[in-house]
Amino acid sequence: MSIWWSLHLRREAASVPLARRLFLGTMETAGVDPDVSYELSVALTEACANAVEHGGGGTAAGRASEAYRVTAFLDGETCRIEVADAGPGFPGSPPAPARAARPDAESGRGLRLIEELSDHVHFGRSGRGGAVVSFDKILKWKDSPSLLLA
Repeated sequence: MSIWWSLHLRREAASVPLARRLFLGTMETAGVDPDVSYELSVALTEACANAVEHGGGGTAAGRASEAYRVTAFLDGETCRIEVADAGPGFPGSPPAPARAARPDAESGRGLRLIEELSDHVHFGRSGRGGAVVSFDKILKWKDSPSLLLA
C-alpha cells in the first residue's frame, strides 16, 4: 500500500492537533498498529509545534512566513514524515543531534522525542531557507486492516 498527503498549515496552535488527527485517521484506515501510529503522532506533534513556534523567518518580500508544510508518505513497510517551515533553521551546519533538556526546563525536549520515537531522523534546511525535520519508522500492522474500499 502507498499513501501520500501534504498539508499547508498556518503557523498557529490550532493547526497542530489538526495535523495529528488527520495523520492518526490515515494510519487507522490503513491498518497500522495503534502503538506505532501513536509514537509517530507524538513525533509529528513535536515537529509541528516547533514549526509553529520557531518557523517564522523572513520571506522574499521581507514578511514573516505564516505557514508550514507537513508531508506524510506510507510506502510499503515504512512511514516517512517531513515538516518544513521558513524559520531560521537549525544552528550549525549540519545541525548537531538534539541535546537533552535540563530537568527543570520548560521546553527543549521536542527534537529529542522525535529522535527517540523514530527509526531515522534528519534535521536540515528547507528550500525556502527554513528548517526541515524528516523522520521515518518501520510500520507494524493490525491483524485485520480497516481500509475502506468504498
